[in-house]
Amino acid sequence: MTTIPALKVNGEPTAIGAVPVHTSVLDWLRDRGLTGAKEGCAEGECGACSVLVARPGTDTPTEWTAVNACLLPIASLDGQEVVTSEGLGSPADLHPVQSEMAVRGGSQCGFCTPGFVCSMAAEYYRPGRAAGCGDHEHGPNGFDLHSLSGNLCRCTGYRPIRDAAYALGDPAAGDVLASRRDAPPPAAAVTGMVSGEGEFVRPASLSDALGLLEREGAQVVAGCTDTGVQVNIFGSRPPLVIAVDRLDELREFSFGPSEVRLGAALTLTEIERRLAGRVPLLTALLPQFASRLIRNGATIGGNLGTGSPIGDTPPALLALDASLVLASRRGERVVPLASYFTGYRQSVKAADELITTIIIPLPLAPMTAFHKIAKRRFDDISSVAIGYAVEVVDGVVRDARIGLGGVAATPLRARATETALIGQPWTESTVRTVAAVMAAEGTPMDDHRASSSYRSAMLGQSLLRFYFGGLDA
Repeated sequence: MTTIPALKVNGEPTAIGAVPVHTSVLDWLRDRGLTGAKEGCAEGECGACSVLVARPGTDTPTEWTAVNACLLPIASLDGQEVVTSEGLGSPADLHPVQSEMAVRGGSQCGFCTPGFVCSMAAEYYRPGRAAGCGDHEHGPNGFDLHSLSGNLCRCTGYRPIRDAAYALGDPAAGDVLASRRDAPPPAAAVTGMVSGEGEFVRPASLSDALGLLEREGAQVVAGCTDTGVQVNIFGSRPPLVIAVDRLDELREFSFGPSEVRLGAALTLTEIERRLAGRVPLLTALLPQFASRLIRNGATIGGNLGTGSPIGDTPPALLALDASLVLASRRGERVVPLASYFTGYRQSVKAADELITTIIIPLPLAPMTAFHKIAKRRFDDISSVAIGYAVEVVDGVVRDARIGLGGVAATPLRARATETALIGQPWTESTVRTVAAVMAAEGTPMDDHRASSSYRSAMLGQSLLRFYFGGLDA
């Protein structure tokens, strides 16, 4: 299947043209003279490439979403709408975000500024922003500073950028981009694009996607936050790329009496907003997962599908006793996440299977926490990650589930620690004794992020921190 892919850029319909299928949105835009977006890292860590894409919204039909243009293949935006920094305003008619950045000294060399402007504009247009209240991470105008996480500046300093963000009012009447939120987003275009590098396909249905998965060398993508890095940094060129991020069958969300069902293609930002704090363990996890730019594209199914031992969602989902629905042309099967990982970046998922849904059973444990040990508080990779879900009745531990990441070739349950806790009094004495068991879990290794002894020490300290934090609560 081949089509003539096109998209709307700054309001103008534009054919994608005959380009290699692995061409990034960033390279494609810059080749067309839209050079505001820059390549700083090619890994989605600096935000210099940020642009706005019209996506399905949580509170309005359409939401302007900031994404990393360096990671997405241009083929993935077939039929979509993109706004770059050039499309927000002009030197003669600055957009409010651009104006505030200018008058408050938010730019020096200017390399990162267009990316900051696009991320700031996404928050400027976020529905309900003005309802926020001022604290150390929110402005009096409701501006969430986390919306700028993943945008780095080496020379200006962040105070004037923050000042610009906090000075923004509401969009004026007649603002075209504000009005656009009230109309439906572009439908996902069925796409077929071929070049000498390979083939990109956006199938029309899950059934079509599962059929394509039977082909050798097929690579499934959603937000491309992992595959995009492989393409940019390591020169990966999968012969067949299958985009599943807009398949309706993978975008389920339900919060029922006995379980929560999360579609594998929901982005982490969508999950955070739709759950609205109803799963406290995920509420604690999600702000620590990479950056807002990454969470706007990354999906929960993608994070599990990579099989990484340092992915942030597996420890929390293991503690929540989650299961995965795997689908192929042979049918569906449900696999407990605790049985899913089999080795380093390996799992029970067959090559022709796709993760469609994550199931979290209810009710939830009353005591939960997520601890991420990393060199930075935000936008960093874990050295160790721990998810807790504990039930204490009449001072005795009735149940305990603890998920671990970064201490073995796979994410895993801390089974010995769980066994040592269950049936014991929930006291400092018990926890200090069991912390030694926790410190011996897994097979941690030495690498550039942490030593094995440090990782083990952090496991034991984490259990103590969980206990004393629980007492404080």
